[in-house]
Amino acid sequence: MTRILREHVEREGLKPGDLLFQGEKGDMLAGSVIRRAWRTARAKVLTPHEFESPLGRRVYDLRNTCLTNWLNGGIPPAQVADWAGNSVPVLLATYARCIDGQLADMKRRIEEGGDLPDVGAYT
Repeated sequence: MTRILREHVEREGLKPGDLLFQGEKGDMLAGSVIRRAWRTARAKVLTPHEFESPLGRRVYDLRNTCLTNWLNGGIPPAQVADWAGNSVPVLLATYARCIDGQLADMKRRIEEGGDLPDVGAYT
């Protein structure tokens, strides 16, 4: 897909800020066009059960999936927030309940670090 998109950008001579896909008059595509294309694509690649589920029901769901995957992959929330164009508080308010699968790694890292120093060591 990346290769196809890069070829499209080169063929069309697109520059930063140009629209990747344009409407009939060179402006933004209508939301209804995007939703219709998305629904058609989902119907072609998903099983009937998956299609009826919330899986990727909206294009925006892909963003949620991506951010959740980054957080679950151990990317620090500050970095994910920066990439997503969010603040850390907004990111965590939305995605904190989605973070899963890191407990074993965190326990291992704590155990490898040994005992915590005495409080007096820093005064």
